[in-house]
Amino acid sequence: MKQVAIIGAGPAGLMAAEAALEAGARVDIYDAMPSAGRKFLMAGKSGLNITHSEDGAEFRARYDAPDARLAAMVAAFGPAEIVTWMAGLGIEAHVGSSGRVFPVGMKASPLLRRWLARLGQGGARLHTRHRWTGWDAGGALMFETPEGRTSVMADAAVLALGGASWRRLGSDGAWAQILSTMGVALEPFAPSNCGFTADWSAKMAPHEGAPVKGVTLSAHGQTAHGDFVITRTGIESGAVYPLAAALRRDLAKASRAELTIDLVPNTDESALTARLAAQHPKDSLSNRLRKGARLDGAKAALLFEVTKGAPPRNAGDLARLIKTLPLTLTGTAPMDTAISTAGGVSWDALDDSLMLKALPGVFCAGEMIAWDAPTGGYLLTACLATGRAAGWAAGRADA
Repeated sequence: MKQVAIIGAGPAGLMAAEAALEAGARVDIYDAMPSAGRKFLMAGKSGLNITHSEDGAEFRARYDAPDARLAAMVAAFGPAEIVTWMAGLGIEAHVGSSGRVFPVGMKASPLLRRWLARLGQGGARLHTRHRWTGWDAGGALMFETPEGRTSVMADAAVLALGGASWRRLGSDGAWAQILSTMGVALEPFAPSNCGFTADWSAKMAPHEGAPVKGVTLSAHGQTAHGDFVITRTGIESGAVYPLAAALRRDLAKASRAELTIDLVPNTDESALTARLAAQHPKDSLSNRLRKGARLDGAKAALLFEVTKGAPPRNAGDLARLIKTLPLTLTGTAPMDTAISTAGGVSWDALDDSLMLKALPGVFCAGEMIAWDAPTGGYLLTACLATGRAAGWAAGRADA
């Protein structure tokens, strides 16, 4: 029977372990942290958005990858398959109003407990506090443990070590140096689904942590609807994340990026102009904004910030600005604060089964591969899909 080592006990690694068991292999799972699924649990702290119910082609279009392999894997194990898989664990799916799919009960911990129990019943053994450090001269996998160094021989290995954000949860990107020295082609890490910096004046300080609700954001013809949050150094959250890749590309080219904000997307410009023009001319501009555009708090602060305290007085010009407020972004928030990272193992370094061409018998899965996607269930879906593909290929007796 083939012996498969899974390195990384996040969603990609656990799914790889499950697939390898189904392929008939013996499976051991290794993780550097004291328990499995640390980032998975954190992601589900306010509700585990595990996938999305939108149309298959539209769903797959959310991914940024250089070829069709990721799309094929997501097509093979996508939203419908994930819902069925959860049902097999006794967890029903709940579809939210936005189309996002959650486990009933919303939390990650019940799903993780049942998943680990089923893996254990299938024969998989979990080894925590095992930090992978590479291979020895004889090809054995090496680990640092509380008891000292140890080595393990395996017929195949699946690396599911995550990206380079949320270091405290075990996803630190340290594996990149190990693979680079083995001749594996890598793409530089970059923050994704991240916050962005803006050169705020001191007047924005009172609005730190304030939500900006019900807006539409645009960049390069892409739009996102929803909310975001003002931070001490810029903006983050919700509606910002789907535009992160486009904004990041602009920053790489010119060290600045422009985000267009429609502060009142449910009101067209002509109607807004009329409402602003109808306000009493002796009212303060703040009152005109509050009464005519329902703009106050953080939204009004953004308008005054962008215009350096001097928004146009003319109703038409003011309405146009409210609908197309240009916010200049100057950088990304630190990578370790990002929800996910782009970059990692190049697709050119992998064969069609996600095996490293430079290291036969070693497969990759999850966020450590160079692909990108917004939040909304897309990240977890691809981690599960690539984990399943890599685990099945590693576990097959003829591989």
